[in-house]
Amino acid sequence: MEITKTILLYFNMILLLDAANTIIYKPTFYSRFTQVLERHKISIDRRDFQKTHKIISECFNFPDRTNKEFYMNFNRELLYGLGVIGSIELLEEIFSECSYLKWEKFDDTDYITKINCQKSILSNFNNGLDKIINELFNNEFSSLIISEKENVRKPDIAFFERAVSQLGVNPADIIYVGDSIKLDLEPALKVGMNAWLIDRENYYPGCNRRIESLYDLKNII
Repeated sequence: MEITKTILLYFNMILLLDAANTIIYKPTFYSRFTQVLERHKISIDRRDFQKTHKIISECFNFPDRTNKEFYMNFNRELLYGLGVIGSIELLEEIFSECSYLKWEKFDDTDYITKINCQKSILSNFNNGLDKIINELFNNEFSSLIISEKENVRKPDIAFFERAVSQLGVNPADIIYVGDSIKLDLEPALKVGMNAWLIDRENYYPGCNRRIESLYDLKNII
C-alpha cells in the first residue's frame, strides 16, 4: 500500500526547474575571469569573487538576449563590488574572454533522471534554451517555459502563474527549484509552489528552504 501511494505521488507531482546556475552553468567562467584580473595584477579570492558575482547578479535585470553593452555595464558593476575600477581595456578583455562561453550541466543533475515524474523548466532565457537543454539532457524535460516565448519573466508572479496554468496541476503539486531568492524562491512560494533554493556554495545558510544539491530532492519528494 505504501509503495502504491509513493507511485501515485510521483505521477501527480511535477518537478519544475530553473535553468541557468540551477541545472546548467559555464564551468570555465570564474577561472577565465580571474585569469584576466591576474594579467592586470589584480588578485581576488576565488570564493569572494563568486559570492560578489552572485550578489551583483541578483541586483541586475538580465535581458533574454544579452549583448556587449549589457556585459560591459554588468562587469563594471561587478568590478566595483570587488573594489576595482574597471578601465575600458580591462572591460574589453573580460568581455572577450568571458562572454558567451559553453553551457554544461551540473554533475548532480544525473539525479533528475532517477525521479519518476514529469519534469519541466521555467527560465528567464531566450529561445535558444531549447537546443541547449535537448543537447545536454536528451529530451528529459516534457516542456520548457521560457521568458522570451511567453513575453513575461521572473520575478513577475504572472510568469509562475502561467507555468501553473500550462502544467495543469495545483501549485502545491509542483516542486520548484531555482538558485535565486529574488527571482525563484520568493515568487514561487507566493503562488503556492513547493519551492526550494539550490545553494551549492552555501551562500545563504540562513535560508530555511535551501538544498545543497539536487540529490537532496530525495528528502523532499
